[in-house]
Amino acid sequence: MQWTDRIRQVKILLVIAAAVIAVVSLLASHYLVMDLQQEERRKMETWAEALKALNNADENTDLSLVLNVIQSNNTIPVIVMDAEGNVTDYRNIKMNARTAADSADYVARYARRMYDGGNYIKIMLGDSTGDAAAQDEYQLVCYDESTLLKRLSQYPYWQLGIVMIFVVVAIIALLASKRAEQNKVWVGLSKETAHQLGTPISSLMAWVEILKENYPDDELIPEMNKDVKRLELIAERFSKIGSLPEPVDASMNEVLKHVVDYMDRRTSKRVEIVRHLPDQEVIVKMNASLFEWVIENLCKNAVDAMEGKGRIDLTLLEEDNRVAIEVADNGKGIRKKDIKNVFTPGFTTKKRGWGLGLSLARRIVEEYHKGKIFVKSSEVGKGTTFRIEMNRTC
Repeated sequence: MQWTDRIRQVKILLVIAAAVIAVVSLLASHYLVMDLQQEERRKMETWAEALKALNNADENTDLSLVLNVIQSNNTIPVIVMDAEGNVTDYRNIKMNARTAADSADYVARYARRMYDGGNYIKIMLGDSTGDAAAQDEYQLVCYDESTLLKRLSQYPYWQLGIVMIFVVVAIIALLASKRAEQNKVWVGLSKETAHQLGTPISSLMAWVEILKENYPDDELIPEMNKDVKRLELIAERFSKIGSLPEPVDASMNEVLKHVVDYMDRRTSKRVEIVRHLPDQEVIVKMNASLFEWVIENLCKNAVDAMEGKGRIDLTLLEEDNRVAIEVADNGKGIRKKDIKNVFTPGFTTKKRGWGLGLSLARRIVEEYHKGKIFVKSSEVGKGTTFRIEMNRTC
């Protein structure tokens, strides 16, 4: 459990760090865009003053500097309108119009959008020496952001999007690599365990045969033989981890009966295991040995959750072409925040647990039998119900 919590903390820290980087990046880009917007505003004010000087010029005015300022604007879209709202001039406007009327209509609408957005400069054309009517004349210099500024405004979002995609792909790749590495470790550990169990099991089988010959009436020897057979079955299960065992038709009723019989002999009399089986045999294509392991693991976890006293209900259900097995107990239950982690390798609520049982159970159900296993319900202090769903044919 501590290992799982540590992984969760690392993920939270990474998310917080990514959020901080994103906010800093957006703020930096925002201030840069604001500075460029102010710079373009100043350029347009200078351009408007040059236009005013051009309109008020006489034959003695040197217009070389004014013309240079006006002609230097090659990036900022600008439209000049008179007091009546008629377009008198425009620069750097890209359009795709078929006729002159379409062009004029497009420019007029574009100018209106600029004006409504507050991107305009009002220049008075009259002077103090003219008549009153001339002093009221003005022009509106409407402008828009340059293409460079628009791209710069969008760039942080494109950048963050690409970074997020890269991060997601990296996380998926790391998780897949980690999962593959864990699978290799489990497979190697399982096969090595089966190999190491082989020799002592063979010796025990031989000793049991000797005891049978010397003490044929001893009632304990058959029980010893059952335990040796059990060890042999466990070794066989471990040896099959990592390979794809061939599923065969088997009775799910018999599988559950075997589990109940085994658990009854090895659990406290205060633990009641109740079977709810249909009258007819439910035949499913499966590896009975491995599937028994899954049910046993769920029952053992239920016994631990009940602390040696309570009731376990094993229910077999038929649903069209599928079957469902539910294992319910009245133990201490699982906290809501832990439900999503119960199948995570290394997660356990036991002081001496390894956190591999449910993870291996899920692998057997999902990878070997193409089914699914999940926590159907759980409430602290009332118990937990696990549910397995699988097709009749894998």
